Amino acid sequence: MAWVYLLTAGALEVAATTVFRYSAGLSPSRMIPTLSFFLLAGASLYCLNRSLEGVPLGTAYAVWTGIGAAGTAVLGVWAFGEAATPQRLMLLFALVGCIVGLKFVSA
Repeated sequence: MAWVYLLTAGALEVAATTVFRYSAGLSPSRMIPTLSFFLLAGASLYCLNRSLEGVPLGTAYAVWTGIGAAGTAVLGVWAFGEAATPQRLMLLFALVGCIVGLKFVSA
């Protein structure tokens, strides 16, 4: 169950960073995206904390940040037209491979 929490935390982190894009720097004039960011980020941290019941802290943090970074980069390419150079895609695949590898070497 800890890994489910960890994967959920990573997905919520991607959602939070995506909503952050629409918050205009957490501006009060963009209240719904700003509040959504804080709710999603808080939920992500809650799930990360719950994952620590079964995943070592170093592994959990590395996986959480990796999912957030890779997920946000992939979403940027897919939804926002960011560059998808072969080098960037290769490094994203390497990052995802390292995240999967941490799952297999964790107790």
